[in-house]
Amino acid sequence: MTTANLHAPLGAVSVLRLVDGIMNFKTNLVEWNESRQTRKALSQLSAAQLEDIGVTRADIDKL
Repeated sequence: MTTANLHAPLGAVSVLRLVDGIMNFKTNLVEWNESRQTRKALSQLSAAQLEDIGVTRADIDKL
């Protein structure tokens, strides 16, 4: 019975970390942009409209 090589190829871990970093950056950028769009849309509503959905102007800044 032979044992498999349990070591990753040279540089594989570095590449994996780089790809993970890029994917995390992309995810964070998408989430930031969605929050920005939501804040922009909510800020255009009247106080009465915000009250109807249970949001205050102060809540908008927290998004």
